[in-house]
Formats: sequence, C-alpha cells, structure tokens
Amino acid sequence: MTDGNQGEGLQLRSLVTQDGTLQLSLAKVPIPTPGPDEILVRVEGAPINPSDLGLLLGPADLATLQVSGVGEDAVVRANIPQQFARAVAGRVGESLPVGNEGAGVVVDAGADASRLVGKTVALLGGAMYAQYRLAKAADALAVHDDATPRDAASCFVNPLTALGMVGTMRMEGHTALVHTAAASNLGQMLVKICLKDGVELVNIVRKPEQAALLKGLGAKHVADSSAPTFMDDLIAALSETGATIAFDAIGGGKLAGHILTAMEAAAVRKGGGAYSRYGSTTFKQVYIYGGLDTGPTELNRAFGMQWSLGGWLLTYFLQKVGPVEAGKLRQRVADELKTTFASHYTAEISLVEALQPDVIAAYNRKTTGEKYLINPNKGR
Repeated sequence: MTDGNQGEGLQLRSLVTQDGTLQLSLAKVPIPTPGPDEILVRVEGAPINPSDLGLLLGPADLATLQVSGVGEDAVVRANIPQQFARAVAGRVGESLPVGNEGAGVVVDAGADASRLVGKTVALLGGAMYAQYRLAKAADALAVHDDATPRDAASCFVNPLTALGMVGTMRMEGHTALVHTAAASNLGQMLVKICLKDGVELVNIVRKPEQAALLKGLGAKHVADSSAPTFMDDLIAALSETGATIAFDAIGGGKLAGHILTAMEAAAVRKGGGAYSRYGSTTFKQVYIYGGLDTGPTELNRAFGMQWSLGGWLLTYFLQKVGPVEAGKLRQRVADELKTTFASHYTAEISLVEALQPDVIAAYNRKTTGEKYLINPNKGR
C-alpha cells in the first residue's frame, strides 16, 4: 500500500436541482488510499444498463437538452417535466455518482488485499462511471487471468439476473419460463444458460431479425410480437413447454396481459375438463423487472383467477438465496465469462463522450441488442 495517493480522478455525477433541472457533469475527486482490507481499482469498463439510465437521466425531457462548456468541463442540462417532480423529490440537491457495475485493474491495495494488485476484478456497488473506485476486497470478483476489464465489465447485472430468473423459476415450482425483449445481451445469456441447464425457454422478441439471432444461438421457441400470428405462436410454445412464469423487461403496455392470456389458453388446451367461469386451476406468474415502456401496464383479465403480476429485482433475489448460493452464482459467471456470459457492445465511450448530446441520444434509445460501454480511462 502507498503512503497516500496523490492527484484527482474524474467521476460522472447526476444532479436534480431545486428548479427541476437535471444536470450531468464530471467531478474531480481525490484518488483514495485503500484501508487494510480495501482495493483501489482503475476502472476500464462500465456498461450503461437500463437500470443506470434511471439515475443518470431519470425522467428528464431530452428534447430540452443543452450543453455548456467543453470537454471535462461540460455540463449537460435538461428539464424534468412537472408531472415527474414528485418522483425525483428525494434526490433534489444531491450530486449522485452513477454506474452500477464495472471492471478494472487493481492498482493499489491494503495489506490484507495486496494479493489482488495487478489483477482484473469486477465490482457491483455504484459509482462505477469513475476513473478510480475504492472497494472492499471481499466485494470484488477476481476474474481469470485471460479476461480483460472489457470482458468483465458486465459480470453482475445481466449474468446474475439471468441466473436469478432460472433460480426463481425453480424456487417457485415452475418448470419452464418466458422472457421478453429476449434478443438483449441478457436475453442471449439466458438462452445459453437454459440450453446448458436443460430448461425450456420461450423467447419473445419484437423483430424478425431478433428472432433469427436467437435461433442462431440454438433457441427453440421464439415468438415475434410484430407478427400477425404472435398470439397463436405464443400459445403453441407455451403448450409445448408448459411455461407458467415470465420475466418482462417491457413493463408498460399490453404484453404482460397477453402473456397471461396465452398461458391461460395453453393451460385450458392441455387440461380439458369442464368449463369454469373462474378459469383454469393453473397458476400463472408474470414478473416485471424492467421499464422499456414506461406507460401503464394494461391487463385484459382474460386469464381466470389463478395469476399474479409483480415486480422482480436482482438485489432481493440475492438476499433471499443468501451469500453462499450467491457466491456460487458469481463463481459460475467468472468461469463462463467468455462463453455463456459474454457481452457485446455497440460502442466504447469515454466519460467526456458520455456527455455529448448525440451519444446521450444513442445510449438512451434502449434498443434491444445495443449496449454502450463507458471506459473512464479511455485514451489515458
């Protein structure tokens, strides 16, 4: 460990002002010195996940976006519509660091963690859109020597979410599952997990080319919501797989209701028996875990009375399974980092580039299959 690190590093901050304005800027913060059980990581990769955009941009109206200053001194401003003022009231006046996860190289460590100096590690815990990140050594995931920070940048959110979906399916007594926005990085991981673990999976996508992508990975059941035969295709896939639990990344709109309706139709088709005005006795579960559509969730109630719609969050799943099981999942990610859990990025951008209006517009599109990686030390 050094006697004390010198200098400053850049950190991306998001602020909501009292007058309802979102501000993004780069703050210069002292490079910290690790304590005995801590490490200092030079961050070289941190993905922009949908969950990051909620803190980074919130409900700001990007049509009002303006930039003052240039380079590291740039400040981005955008108005927050009045109807969203209550939603952001709790963070007014707080300059918040952003970035849920990332990876980099350990450049300094306390005496109890010196074995990690020079190692590539992945971290989950916020404030990752920064050139340097201090962390407890116990919280870091050391990856295999052939893995780069780019390889390890998305070690946590998507891989553990995909594993958590399969784990939740098993814990709740289901035997197959449904996933929406299934051509995403996370969705591709889930396809690989289910193929490897022998789990039946129904994938819902929005474009023919996304269906072709997943079928190229080996996916058997893919339903394209843009196709006129979508509901028939979905019911057929549910009838064949028996899937009764779904994880929905869309959130708003009618898709969750369509899935429950299709599950009910598949259950009735399979079960036969006398008609009941209360529907089948098959329990059907849809979990919303994302908000690609921020509008209201619409249910047509054409699926009987044995159903549930709820929220799902990785953090709560990990708390439920406990540290031992969570450690096993993390180790699986490390072992299969360049195969099952490989991530693909549309572009690698610097902290300065992350504040450019055209780049903001690109990574805020939340387009399935597109993922941006911030490298806080790009070009340094």
